[in-house]
Amino acid sequence: MAGGPELSGLHNAADAIWRRRPAIAIVVAAIAWFGAAPIVGAMVGVSPPRSAGKPFAPAGLPDRIVLTPGADPAREMAVAFRTGPGQTWSEAEIAPAIDGPSLEERAEIVRGKSAPRSLVSANGAANYHQIRFSGLAPETVYAYRVKGEAGWSEWLQFRTAAATPGPFRFLYLGDVQNGILSVSSRVVRQAFGAHGPIDLVLHAGDLVDQRGDLDADDEWGEWIAAAGYQYAVVPQIPAAGNHEYEKQLVPDAVAPRRLGAYWPLQFALPQNGARKVTDTTYYVDYQGVRFVVLDGTSALDRGTAKDQALWLDRVLAESDAQWKIVLFHQPVFSCGRPSDEEVLKAAWKPVFDRRKVDLVLQGHDHCYSRMTASPAGQDGAFDGPLYMVSVAGAKMYAVTDRAAALANRTGEATQLYQIVDVSEDRLAVRVYTATGRLYDGFDIERSADGLNALHEVKGPVLLAESSCEGDFNPEGAACRLHSSQIAFGR
Repeated sequence: MAGGPELSGLHNAADAIWRRRPAIAIVVAAIAWFGAAPIVGAMVGVSPPRSAGKPFAPAGLPDRIVLTPGADPAREMAVAFRTGPGQTWSEAEIAPAIDGPSLEERAEIVRGKSAPRSLVSANGAANYHQIRFSGLAPETVYAYRVKGEAGWSEWLQFRTAAATPGPFRFLYLGDVQNGILSVSSRVVRQAFGAHGPIDLVLHAGDLVDQRGDLDADDEWGEWIAAAGYQYAVVPQIPAAGNHEYEKQLVPDAVAPRRLGAYWPLQFALPQNGARKVTDTTYYVDYQGVRFVVLDGTSALDRGTAKDQALWLDRVLAESDAQWKIVLFHQPVFSCGRPSDEEVLKAAWKPVFDRRKVDLVLQGHDHCYSRMTASPAGQDGAFDGPLYMVSVAGAKMYAVTDRAAALANRTGEATQLYQIVDVSEDRLAVRVYTATGRLYDGFDIERSADGLNALHEVKGPVLLAESSCEGDFNPEGAACRLHSSQIAFGR
């Protein structure tokens, strides 16, 4: 196989995750890298809750297998996975898939260029591995498996992208974050069950909570379990949210947050991002679409908004992709908070407008909104990107009056997922509830002169807008909206 695998650089530091509560601070996880002194905090109160049955300890076979695309997924994919501590090297086998069972005879061994990273969590010691598959053939099905202490994983299959533009489908998920396995998993499984095959999955941040609702290692175990094998066979494009970051334990730290330990372990990303933010910003070109991933938390709390804007401008300017889609966590136009993220709006929106971004996908606000920055004309024509915010998990915020007045459509107290079908002249976006009912739908149509027009799905096929009247939602259930109970912040 042309080209060799590589293991991306991972943070080699001890980390701890904190959540503030009135009058107490609870240490919710202590993660000690081998070879580094662990951070030990004063334990106040109790340890965070654990997943029922404590099922997420590393075992003899590899687990937490996540497939990610290279910058050119027609020719490169990557895989991250976890093993027990006895598996001290990273190894995979890969072969072009065939219809018969003799994969092993045809497979090529691929090893990681760097040693795996080790960490200790409440579930015990584990090694995390990353391997890159390069020199692949476009539009080809491959089978691969990865090695653990006791043997190999099952064979897993993926298809590389075509080398030229062509139709495909992706799934976009807002914050999964809370009730990951108990409640949020049904949204992910409904999407795959009702709308497969799905070619990519985009995550708009806050995949997990990491604030004490559940042990952090258990949360990542639940995140994988929520989708089962799907995350190992469908390439994942994740954006980091504020809950992928941890508060600095160093008093008077210049940056109040740093990226948590799990992110660089769990995702083997392209490493082609903005200066200072290479672990969480990157771009991927997939069959006529340039996907660009930004990091709002780093921009807001670590002062990288300008660096990201300069990089964003460059990678959009140099692309001749038919469509340009940007993914990040904190929304430019908020649906559930008192004000917009003005820092992001000032730094990034001019680039979106200048470089003709088509779609901006976001999370963070735990509500739904869809809007254009300027109203569409009579023929549907509009300038600038269309902005979306969505939520898949259990935490919900109320839609603000300001957002309700500005957005084309909003929703609250409703778990949602988005299916986007891409073709040469159209982005067809359909928004579904956890039970598979159509909540919103629209097409962005590209005309011959290169302009975009918005065509909305209307009528009885859509559910009525979901909003809470008093203490109950439209389904008659108690409305659990947290926005009035929290102090807004990042």
